[in-house]
Amino acid sequence: MISILSGKIIENSGSQIVLMTAGGVGYELAVNVRSAQKWPTGSEARILTYMAVRENAMELYGFSDKEEKDLFEKFLLVSGIGPKTALHLLSLGTVKEISAAIGREDLAYLTNVSGIGRKTAERIVVELKNKVGEAENLAAGEETGGILGDVIAGLMALGYSVQEAREAAKKLNINGKSSEQLMKEALQMIK
Repeated sequence: MISILSGKIIENSGSQIVLMTAGGVGYELAVNVRSAQKWPTGSEARILTYMAVRENAMELYGFSDKEEKDLFEKFLLVSGIGPKTALHLLSLGTVKEISAAIGREDLAYLTNVSGIGRKTAERIVVELKNKVGEAENLAAGEETGGILGDVIAGLMALGYSVQEAREAAKKLNINGKSSEQLMKEALQMIK
């Protein structure tokens, strides 16, 4: 298995890169759009990889750091998620943002990926919440759902987008406040 490649980026199409090693071998890697921006054509790079071997193909997937690769591999543990879908899930945001979304059971966030419906998003949450969501939220000092989750859900029920609801919730100080008080504060911030 190929786990790390080092060399020069000779092509970057945004979702795939070609890396030429010092030995003169060029490898094509599928990457998420966020990672692709870190590797402009002509730059030197060290890329962590995951090699998917199938009956009719061998594909390489590239990652900018260990956390990104670890989350990708956790997505592969979910029934019905293959490497391409897992890579698309990584394009939703940073590893912390995606893990926090899983922790707060934010199905709307996860269904923003083409090919991920409500049932698949629910499966991701059920199978990975204890593996990524809660640990990530606690490490970030965030509440895992609870009051902030209620505020986000309330704002979305009022017609605000997921992004607007999340941004407002991030700015709230939850200490000693009820969800009703926090909802009022969030509405004042959005207007």
